[in-house]
Amino acid sequence: MKKGAKAPKKSDHDGGKLSPRIDNRRARFDYEVVDTVEAGIALLGSEVKSVRNGRVQLAGAFALIRGRNVVLVGCHIEEYEQANRLNHDPTRWRNLLLHRREIRRLSQELAKQPGLTLVPLEIYFKHGFAKVRLALARGKTKYDKRQTLKDRDARRQMDRAMRRE
Repeated sequence: MKKGAKAPKKSDHDGGKLSPRIDNRRARFDYEVVDTVEAGIALLGSEVKSVRNGRVQLAGAFALIRGRNVVLVGCHIEEYEQANRLNHDPTRWRNLLLHRREIRRLSQELAKQPGLTLVPLEIYFKHGFAKVRLALARGKTKYDKRQTLKDRDARRQMDRAMRRE
């Protein structure tokens, strides 16, 4: 390395070992995403360690707007084994950190269009801070889910045919 040159930095959001992305694949199957927003998430120390280890389940989780706060409900973050008695409750409600105008916009959208809900799509680290990507989503019907499966199978078959040639 040349004198005065900076060493390459390991970024938190490059998908490396330090920062797993926990995806909620079930949400993309069950819901049609209308809009997304990135929010910070208030975690305890043992929760941060568990999230960095990828010990999170987002299936069945959703967000609620409670007055001027947004909370994440149903997200299961496993206990960190080394925390002993200082461990956290795995299913506790966690505050999401959004600007007041973002909370107001989301609550207006939810009130304006019935059938919408806030669903977490993924949890990841960005510059050392835990973030959650929330989706303003509408539930799919059984027909829509079947159509999604058919489209996915058709896409796979086309990809296989293209690889053979």
